[in-house]
Amino acid sequence: MSNKGTTLPYSRLVAIADKLLEDADDDVSQLVRSIDALEQPVKDELLVSDLLNAYQVFYYFFRIEPDMLVQERLELEPASMLINGLKIEETDLLEMFFGIRNSMPVIVLSDGDKVVATFSGKSAYEQGRIFLKNPEYQ
Repeated sequence: MSNKGTTLPYSRLVAIADKLLEDADDDVSQLVRSIDALEQPVKDELLVSDLLNAYQVFYYFFRIEPDMLVQERLELEPASMLINGLKIEETDLLEMFFGIRNSMPVIVLSDGDKVVATFSGKSAYEQGRIFLKNPEYQ
């Protein structure tokens, strides 16, 4: 999966991902440290590829463990799904989506018809959770 005209061959990206995942041995913290060490274009491409799952990317950006249901939802989806956004939480009134835009994490809250709030950056998930719990105070 080559995005933004990068010249990295897919086979090379696969080799990088395989090495990272093998070295991490299911330790998401170690995986994140290894991703941090990559050059930016490689990192950007890997974080929206089918080679990582959405949970690994979530943890990379936010460095927190979501609740078990959110984690399970994210683990079942490839990171490539984050280009369009994945629904990760919901209440009676709002749905929360996690996505990647311009190599940055984005949390979008929707009422089902329209976007009611958008947060980006390292604190986006926490800001989204606060809004999700108390939308009338925003």
